[in-house]
Amino acid sequence: MFLDSSNIQVYVALGNTDMRKAINSLSILVQEHLELDPLSGSFFVFSNRRRTMVKILYWDRNGFCLWQKRLEKHRFKWPESRHEVMQIDQRQLRWLLEGLEIFQARAHDNVRYSTMI
Repeated sequence: MFLDSSNIQVYVALGNTDMRKAINSLSILVQEHLELDPLSGSFFVFSNRRRTMVKILYWDRNGFCLWQKRLEKHRFKWPESRHEVMQIDQRQLRWLLEGLEIFQARAHDNVRYSTMI
């Protein structure tokens, strides 16, 4: 998968995004609305209103990449907040893409390790 580098920052755009938007519109949204640099190499994650589709925009050396995943039967467990953007780590992004709640999964992860000690 494309999550191989350990130093990639991941930003989740909270709320809904029109999934008809492509690279140009999403990069403008990152720059103007989220006030982040779309050329930074960070991942910018967007979802539709029904939470059945996710798009990830990122800059890769010499051009933008746009990755998309659409669920046919389930919904993504999208984080809720009053903020417009939330920074998460790569592990939380994997959980999100697998359909897990990113904060609940971390709590379960901590419990698992504490019982092994």
